[in-house]
Amino acid sequence: MCPMEEDELIQGTKQGDLDCFNRLVERYQREVYNLCLRMLGNAPAAEDATQDAFLSAFRGIGKFRGGSFRAWLFRIAANACRDQLRLLRRRPATSLDSLPLELEFEQRAPSPEDHALRQELGEEIKRALAGLPPDQRLAVILRDIEGLDYEEIAQATASSLGTVKSRLSRGRARLRDHLGQYRELFL
Repeated sequence: MCPMEEDELIQGTKQGDLDCFNRLVERYQREVYNLCLRMLGNAPAAEDATQDAFLSAFRGIGKFRGGSFRAWLFRIAANACRDQLRLLRRRPATSLDSLPLELEFEQRAPSPEDHALRQELGEEIKRALAGLPPDQRLAVILRDIEGLDYEEIAQATASSLGTVKSRLSRGRARLRDHLGQYRELFL
């Protein structure tokens, strides 16, 4: 979707055109859901947070003043995740163990051993990510998985650029420390 199209869809949505908003949802639903799933580690909670995020975005579209729509939407989704985390703390559910992790590898048929090692590596990455404080986890997910730049992350998290860099640095260091125990999986 080119930026001009996105701007037109946003304007249409601001004027109450539900079809325009549905096209925005189609464009971003996977990214928002993946963010929520990685933050919450629970598919039903991620679905609820995703739905809440899009409902909030629709209701609040008049407050969008330009800039990165994606970052604005991720901020809403991050807030929905925080709400879900508060609910989950009150009634704990499953962990991140069931979280699907999308890793890109060479396009060759993996041997059973390679497949098992990749699966084990994926599980360790999920555990390491789940062990991060939510603010660091969100920063790492937005930068290293979703590919947002620092400015977009600052906008999405309502944080300063320095705070974003600090959270990323600390989160990555904790991931590195955790995963350093499993060097054999990276060979």
